[in-house]
Amino acid sequence: MAIARGYAATDASKPLTPFTFERREPRDNDVVIDIKYCGVCHSDIHQARNEWGNSAFPMVPGHEIVGIVTAVGSKVTKFKVGDRAGVGCFVDSCTTCATRDVDLEHYMPGLVVTYNGVEADGKTATQGGYSDSIVVKEGYVLSIPENLPLDAAAPLLCAGITLYSPLRHWKAGPGKKVAIVGMGGLGHMGVKIAHAMGAEVTVLSQSLSKKEDGLKLGADHYFATNDPETFKTLQGQFDLIICTVAAEIDWNAYLNLLKVDGDFVLVGIPENAVPVHAFALVPARRSISGSMIGSIKETQEMLDFCGAHNIVSEIETIKIQEINEAYERVVKSDVRYRFVIDMASLDAA
Repeated sequence: MAIARGYAATDASKPLTPFTFERREPRDNDVVIDIKYCGVCHSDIHQARNEWGNSAFPMVPGHEIVGIVTAVGSKVTKFKVGDRAGVGCFVDSCTTCATRDVDLEHYMPGLVVTYNGVEADGKTATQGGYSDSIVVKEGYVLSIPENLPLDAAAPLLCAGITLYSPLRHWKAGPGKKVAIVGMGGLGHMGVKIAHAMGAEVTVLSQSLSKKEDGLKLGADHYFATNDPETFKTLQGQFDLIICTVAAEIDWNAYLNLLKVDGDFVLVGIPENAVPVHAFALVPARRSISGSMIGSIKETQEMLDFCGAHNIVSEIETIKIQEINEAYERVVKSDVRYRFVIDMASLDAA
């Protein structure tokens, strides 16, 4: 076993603290990655604080991982020492299925998440990227395009694919009007990707405080949802609305902004149920759907797309020692737009 260093949550009510743990010795099909940067996702906070009720401690969060390959198993063919590599939200899949579904594996039984999960052996806890290294099966390692800076590319492994997948699935592109609800860590990626796909992009944000940013990142229009006139002006305008916010907002008001056959897609997850009225759906044959990350195949497609269009996240780089303060700032929406941990700071711990 190799010894790894990181930061862990040891209890839902306590701050993250330094933590030493074991990584498995690499097998024939494993890739060993020296972690350079790890993005901070709001889901890290939910799980570290057991807000979803399924947390296991001690927990090393982090599923927006980028770094450099330091070793490969004898059967590895896609990576070599020195390659730029990434790890996203899961490290194995279809472990209880007859075969791996490379297109829908993230929706299938037997998904092994990168942290706060259990490996296919049913007993070994997975630990994430707030650490100095990780060992992952080759089939779940991503290649990071050479032209993308590693630090700003890290959030693509969750925030990027979370927006790319529904935009691609619901065919955002030329001639389509797409609205992004929320201008945060997820929303700003939606703006960039939808714009690169050729869609007409509108941001629907609580206020106009980030309008300048939104337009600079690719939005064609920007409206404040705290203005009741917004919902009158935009009624029946959009082919696709992607809601990135986890707050309990009135989905019915947004559904009425869709055209006939329009789709309202959830990627943000409110803590409590949100009521939907039939009259927001039936008269215009509208749909409400959900979307969750993407397969490894689609995630690599997203990375290649971002490489071709020079898309990365807008980030603020922090030291690992600042993680608890960063969590509080994320909760207050006080980041533009994604925190990324420089894992070299572990050496100063």
